[in-house]
Amino acid sequence: MTTSKNEKITLGSGKLYALLYNGTLPEIEAIVVEENRLGYIQGGATLEYKPSFYEAKDDLGYVTKTILTEEEATLKSGIMTFDGGTLNKLCDTARVSEDKTKGLKTVKIGGAGNQKQESYVILFHHEDKADGDIYVMIVGNNQSGFSLSFAKDKETVIDAEFKARPMDEDGTLIKYIEEIEKVEDTE
Repeated sequence: MTTSKNEKITLGSGKLYALLYNGTLPEIEAIVVEENRLGYIQGGATLEYKPSFYEAKDDLGYVTKTILTEEEATLKSGIMTFDGGTLNKLCDTARVSEDKTKGLKTVKIGGAGNQKQESYVILFHHEDKADGDIYVMIVGNNQSGFSLSFAKDKETVIDAEFKARPMDEDGTLIKYIEEIEKVEDTE
């Protein structure tokens, strides 16, 4: 069975990028560079959008009205390759220092007074040569904490859960961008 262009079959994982958010959303090309790669991921990425509604109705069920009361969006992924800089982006109280003469990078984590209140542009990039790439972008930070499990027979993976916050004056939580077939300009 063949599919039309609007019926893509998405297979595979991708890469996860994080760039400190300065109030302006950069172009995708500025985000998808090696220095912004958060780490190689394991287990793919999951985008969740959860709306909440309030429904008002009369006692007999004749009249109803439903309104959207709130929205929540999260992007989850397992980060398999990481360093102290990654932990700094995953924890809002993290502080990183380096002693190059000793060859040590130290990350201090904790202390509510150390909260930086930083947000990041988080971009998941799914590459697909056949149907076109997909990009999922949010602005937010990791609000699920993390755990580091060092086992003798399994790699250490940090499960990050980035909670989205509005990225523009319209309240946009998610930007889903997909490549489509280009049409040549006839002018």
